[in-house]
Amino acid sequence: MTKSTIYVDLGTHAYNIIIGKGLLPKAGEYLSTVLVSKKVCIVTDENVAELYLSDLTKSLEKSGLEVCPPIILPAGESTKNFTRLQYIIEKCSSYRLNRKSTLIALGGGVIGDITGFAAAILMRGIKFVQVPTTLLSQVDSSVGGKTGINTASGKNLVGAFHQPEFVLIDTDVLKTLPARELKAGYAEVLKYALINDSDFFNWLEKNGEALLNGEDDFLKYAIEVSCKAKAAIVIQDEYEEKDIRALLNLGHTFGHALEALGGYDGRILHGEAVGIGSLLAFEFSQQINLCPSEDVERVLEHLIKTGMMAEPPFKVTAEDVLNFMKGDKKNMDGKITLILTKGIGQAFVSRQIRETELTAFLQKKFG
Repeated sequence: MTKSTIYVDLGTHAYNIIIGKGLLPKAGEYLSTVLVSKKVCIVTDENVAELYLSDLTKSLEKSGLEVCPPIILPAGESTKNFTRLQYIIEKCSSYRLNRKSTLIALGGGVIGDITGFAAAILMRGIKFVQVPTTLLSQVDSSVGGKTGINTASGKNLVGAFHQPEFVLIDTDVLKTLPARELKAGYAEVLKYALINDSDFFNWLEKNGEALLNGEDDFLKYAIEVSCKAKAAIVIQDEYEEKDIRALLNLGHTFGHALEALGGYDGRILHGEAVGIGSLLAFEFSQQINLCPSEDVERVLEHLIKTGMMAEPPFKVTAEDVLNFMKGDKKNMDGKITLILTKGIGQAFVSRQIRETELTAFLQKKFG
């Protein structure tokens, strides 16, 4: 498998995404050429640290980088909070990092989000690098510069746009990823197909199961297509000002509500919530006569065929889901913003939803 390079053309803060096998042991070679300071600090979680921290540290040191003691956080979505953010900041301060130093996020979306946010606010902004270790972070959260933490009111309500200096995607690390985490990441892959690429959806219908079984070529192809799709959207609308980047939130308004109702306790992963949320967006679009029923059926059948969640694993009520949806950060002027669809590959942003219609839909689904 040859490596691929995707250039994210964002002017003065453009960067490369490198995708391939066996890249982690060569991380130092890549990063030493793009970093302006030799001083770096790795942020990771307890699970990833056991698997890949040593390899990454050795590679960085071999290339002449000065590696501070690692910052190791608990694994899981509940880590994305103010307490852990403060811990990162204080550790970095004790290491006397300066504005040219670099944080390296080694882990999944949680680690990437909180590390990127710490980098965005530490000394009003220092550099950071993404080394994503889950399928979800490789195809979505490591690219585009959205960083943040959660609050009791909802997901990612505190954060900043802060682009990485580099994204290093080693597909080999997915071999140690639990099947559930792989499926959660697949929901974000599926999202790109549902937004605006019906041909990619056709490909996933044929090859999704092989991808989830760890077939290298299928994995790399899906990661590459997804990263290119996200990069293309981010280049057009970096700060989500034109209703272009908002399309990437397909399934997220419903999904974030489900995550919050689950208390970020592991019963539902972010990707699982996005998968369910995408189906809900299609079902709601069908209910208000926007989306043909056959497309809804194809999405549902694909979720079932690939062994993904099609409904939350705990009871929720329409009232609770709606309350969290009302607090979503994409909402404007008191109106809920939803990514709806006219069919597979035909997503669009809508702020014209009547609350009575949405309430009726949620009551039908959840009671």
